[in-house]
Amino acid sequence: MIQLGRMAYREAYDLQAEHVEEVIAARGATAPADAPPAWGRLLLVEHDPVVTISRRKGAEANLLADEATLAAAGVSVEPTDRGGDITYHGPGQLVAYPILDLNVLMLRLHDYMRLLEQSVIDTLEAFGVEGRRDPDATGVWVELAKHQPAAPEGQLAKIAAMGVRVRRWVSMHGLSLNVDPDPAHFRLIVPCGLAGRPVTSLRALLGDECPSMERVSEELVRQLRANLAAAAARAAAHRSPT
Repeated sequence: MIQLGRMAYREAYDLQAEHVEEVIAARGATAPADAPPAWGRLLLVEHDPVVTISRRKGAEANLLADEATLAAAGVSVEPTDRGGDITYHGPGQLVAYPILDLNVLMLRLHDYMRLLEQSVIDTLEAFGVEGRRDPDATGVWVELAKHQPAAPEGQLAKIAAMGVRVRRWVSMHGLSLNVDPDPAHFRLIVPCGLAGRPVTSLRALLGDECPSMERVSEELVRQLRANLAAAAARAAAHRSPT
């Protein structure tokens, strides 16, 4: 795990690209016994306030704020080559970039996205929050009424967004988990291009019981490592002669 601290989006992107090249170059190489797992590494970061817009047709239309409003809020705009639509990143949001050799792990994109979702769901469970999938939308969602009695019954809010890209089957980009971000910044966009779907955070759900970014980071790393190790073990078993 590599902790980047707080960093601008473009700078973190360039670091991701470097790690992708290193993972590709390491394929087939013999590593020391005490080396990190051959299937990759994990970058953690909090970004300076930024709206990222993918190449998906129509994604730019989901930016609701003009240049003056964005400047007043201190939010920049960056293009991105990940999947998905439009996303906000900023302080108080934990961003995880797994740089993984999906061939070594024998994971296709669908399985990898479900692994990321499960890792977030497992992380939320450690803090008493029930995360769930939505079959119609990638990411992790929370039923608001379970934590906010005034919320409409059955209303789901997104707490973690996901978008990835692969280069020669090595992943980059990943997930963002809302711990304690500025909720006003999400109103600058239609998050993930999903109109009428609210966004939430651990702070909004748990109030003063919200865990620190450090605690959430530690738990997410633990869950990602466990789920990736399980995937690596399944891949190794599949390759072993019977």
